This record gives sequence, C-alpha cells and structure tokens, in this order.
Amino acid sequence: MTPAPPPDLAQRLTDRVLGGWLGRIAGNMLGKPVEQGDLWTRDRIDAYLRRTDALPLTDYLPEPPADIAPSLRPEWRECVRGRIHGSCRDDDIDYAVLGLDLLETHGFAFTTEQVGDLWLLRLPYLQTFTAERAAYRNLTNGLRPPLTATHANPYQEWIGALIRADIHGWTNPGEPRQAAALARRDAVLSHTGNGVYGAMWAAALIAAAFTAPSVRAALDQSLTVIPASSRLTRTVRRVASLHDTGMSWEDTLTTVLAQTAGLGWIHTVPNAAVLTAGLLYGDGDFTRTITLTVRGGLDTDSNGATAGSVAGVLTGAAAIPPHWTGPLQDTVRSAVFGFDGVRISELAARTAGLARVPVPTP
Repeated sequence: MTPAPPPDLAQRLTDRVLGGWLGRIAGNMLGKPVEQGDLWTRDRIDAYLRRTDALPLTDYLPEPPADIAPSLRPEWRECVRGRIHGSCRDDDIDYAVLGLDLLETHGFAFTTEQVGDLWLLRLPYLQTFTAERAAYRNLTNGLRPPLTATHANPYQEWIGALIRADIHGWTNPGEPRQAAALARRDAVLSHTGNGVYGAMWAAALIAAAFTAPSVRAALDQSLTVIPASSRLTRTVRRVASLHDTGMSWEDTLTTVLAQTAGLGWIHTVPNAAVLTAGLLYGDGDFTRTITLTVRGGLDTDSNGATAGSVAGVLTGAAAIPPHWTGPLQDTVRSAVFGFDGVRISELAARTAGLARVPVPTP
C-alpha cells in the first residue's frame, strides 16, 4: 500500500488530478459539436468561428447559425456556450470513469481479462464504438485477449485505447513508465501496434506532466516508453521539430497531416500530430492548448479531452479559468452503470487516493 502523503502534498496532488479531470471534460465538450473529422476540417471549423466572431477562440463554441446547426453533432445543444449545465455523456469520459472503477475493483495488478469483464458488467454495448465495439462483440462470443483485439477488428490502430489512458497517468504521477505499462495492459484488449503505442504515450505524457518543467519536457519523456521506430514516435517528433524551427501552428499541421493523409480521421497517428501541436503551441496555457487542439480538427472531442487533461495537470484545477469549469457544475453524466451524476470532485479525490507515487509539485 502506498503511504499517505503529507497533508499539504496530498492537497497539491488532488488539485493537479482534479485539473486533469476538469481539463479532460472541458476539452471534450469543447470539441464535441464538431466531432466528425471528414466533415469538420480545420478550415471549416475556423470558418464557423469567424462567422460567429469567435476567433481567437477563448471559450466553448458559440451558438451556431441556423444553417450550420444541422451539420453539428446532435449533442451540440448541451455543449455550446450558454447551454452547458454539467457535462454531457461521452465515451471519452466514460472510459476515464471505467478506468477508475477498474483500479478500485482490481488494483494495479489488474489483468486484461478483468478489463473486458468490467466492460461487460458496467458499459452498455451501444455506448462502445469502433475497436471497443469489436472487442466487446468478441468477448460476448467467448474470445479472450489477444484475439479480442485482432478478430474481425479493422480499427486496431484507431484512437480508442488512447482515450482510455488518462487514469493510468493520473494515478502514477511522475512515473511515465509505470503509467505506460498499465495503459498497455488495458489497450491490448482492443488494439494493436500504434493503437497500443498511443495509449502508452498518452498515459506517460500525463504522468510526466506532474513533474516535468515544461510541456516539451513531458513530451520528450513520453516518447521514451514507445518504440523509436514507430510511426507514432516519428510523427510526434516531426511536429516537435517543425515547432522548433519557428514554423506557425497552421503550417506545421498542414505539413504533418499531409504526410499522414489516408490513415483516416480516427487513426491514432494523425490525431497525435494534432494533439502534439496543440500542446506545444499552447505552451502550458490551458485555454490556448485546448482551443488550438480542437481547431486542429480530426477527432476533436478526443483530442480536446487529452489536451485538456495534460494542460489541467500542468496548471492544477485552481488555475483553470472558471469559464471552463463553472458550467460543468461539478457533475458528470456517464453511461457507466452506477456513476451517472457523480461529482467531478469526488472522482478526482478517489483518483488521487489511488496515486502510487506521491510527488512534489511546483
């Protein structure tokens, strides 16, 4: 059992974990209305923002004009500014909740089989998508890991495992390798290759954000847990190198996304490029990080959620501007059985209570 940290350290740790939860939920809701990357491209998102006088973007998306509204996700009515009353339900948040339940139920020695068992117990089938739905179907047909990830599953390298990784970063502050190992054990239920590497990378990135002196340092640490030869590593490094040259955010994304064209808007690799650009050009500023990430397009709600988690850990909850957190009303809507309506602050406190390595925070 991890010894309890001193009261002041525990308070700082809880604030950073709460920042991760709030950031994940706010970033997810920011990106939710335009979550369809083949339709809502970067240019089209910015056109919407210019038309509504919302550039530079500093808040949730504005109320859409009547002719734009039908092309948004139907959940937009719960996610645009002035209409938010608690979080709307989304799988990007469900998996964070489910991850917490996994660690509370089975501890850090959980098995991949136990991840699948918990899905069947807690998560409705129709609230799963792509690789997760394929794995869920395979579980109900009696298959066990690793076949659950490979049988009749064309989505093995998509972003689903990455969005499940936050809990392992939050509970392993300052320990990216430990976080990545747990994320891998979770991810192989449904993913292979870059799909698994994406989960390991995201968990390590969030864990590193607790102690790294900068976003760039956290990114550098996160890449040490996945193969240097992987396409994911090469893409993240490419974004970082272009950023280092002083290239603009827009030109960096244009360059890198042209090199990943054809992978699809839900594939891990191009989304990691968008996320990396948002983090580097956001440079630790919470608002700039999540708004640039969502404006980058592709899987906007997933990318916004992960960017918000990293930025929220870096800043802590107390430093997140209240116009992002206030409308959430400390409430989560979730499809995970037993968790709908739970308080965000309660989730954060339970998460911080599980943290294996209490660390000093700035």
